[in-house]
Amino acid sequence: MAAVSPLAVPLPALPPLDGVRMAAAAAGIRYPGRRDAVLVELAPGTTVAGVFTRNKCPGAPVDWCRAALRGGRARAVVVNAGNANVFTGAAGREAVRATADTAAGLLGCPTRQVFLASTGVIGEALPYDRLTAALPAMHADLRPDAWEDAARGIMTTDTFPKAATRTARIGDGEVRITGIVKGSGMIAPDMATMLGFVFTDAKIPAPLLQKMLTAGVDRSFNCTTVDSDTSTSDTVLLFATGQARHARVPATGGSATGGPLLRAFRAALFAVLHDLALAVVRDGEGAQKLVRIDVSGAVSPRSARRVALAIGNSPLVKTAIAGGDANWGRIVMAVGKAGEPAERDKLSVAVGGVWMARAGSLVPDYDEAPVVAHMTGREIAIAVDLGLGGGRATAWTCDLTHGYIDINGAYRS
Repeated sequence: MAAVSPLAVPLPALPPLDGVRMAAAAAGIRYPGRRDAVLVELAPGTTVAGVFTRNKCPGAPVDWCRAALRGGRARAVVVNAGNANVFTGAAGREAVRATADTAAGLLGCPTRQVFLASTGVIGEALPYDRLTAALPAMHADLRPDAWEDAARGIMTTDTFPKAATRTARIGDGEVRITGIVKGSGMIAPDMATMLGFVFTDAKIPAPLLQKMLTAGVDRSFNCTTVDSDTSTSDTVLLFATGQARHARVPATGGSATGGPLLRAFRAALFAVLHDLALAVVRDGEGAQKLVRIDVSGAVSPRSARRVALAIGNSPLVKTAIAGGDANWGRIVMAVGKAGEPAERDKLSVAVGGVWMARAGSLVPDYDEAPVVAHMTGREIAIAVDLGLGGGRATAWTCDLTHGYIDINGAYRS
């Protein structure tokens, strides 16, 4: 296990959430002597939403979940770490079916209400007999307070467990939203995380839940990048157990995202997703610095995001940050290669709140000292003003260090 990231944040207090019980076990999938399997039991009637990778080579669990999502109901989640069950053909399909059948038998629910996720090495058959053999003991050990065990059980190259929680009100009733996530490498937009599971005790219809999750993911996970690689297994699932007492939520909620009744819930959900996404970036493989990139003055928000992510994905920008080099020329390069509208003579660049270049030229009497001092810190701020319009966006990334090579050069060893 690698040393814990210097950017790590501690787990918050994670109280039980009505309608959710979980357990983790060492199934021996890949990591001897550590938890690598998780079972979550959900109350009958739980609704579900999901967002998945856009990678054209998805894993068998992603295919399974996409099909299961059409039913809108969930009773269980089974997760394993160490083997992604990707590019495994018929063996992969057999693995998901056998795992779902076993879990459904233990919980007494339809097989298609069991959701599955796997993370780890691609192209190796999942030894699912070890996973199914571990399920009965996990079923017997289900507890409402096993959040940390579950967060650790889904880790691969992660160096710390990741979770977030918030409360909100729907009418006169209070609800809770809690999520866990794993991710460290192979992180890029179009569902930028490896695996994320978010739970609420609210009672919300599946179609509305889906609209809110899609909107929340777009402004959180899809604004982050570690290494520009979109995983074959990326999955975020949102479950609503319906155990809390609150005002009835109509199927449409009065708008695409629930209207005024769900305003506080939406804000809390988006905050949880944002916290989880940022935790993934903080644990980027080999990361030593967290980087925020603010782009303004673009022709549209979409264009601003693409520019911000071009900066965040640039190996030259990321290595300069790793080395503490205040090389703003690399930022200019990344803006120019983004393929979005940009004019050299209107471009402005700042690092750490210090404007280095304004309107296409170096700022007169620019003093690099405060920028260099900022670059030695753990959290780096980059700002770019394109000077073309009102579009703005923020993206998050991390630096690129020798640690990334060390981890990925020996990933299967």
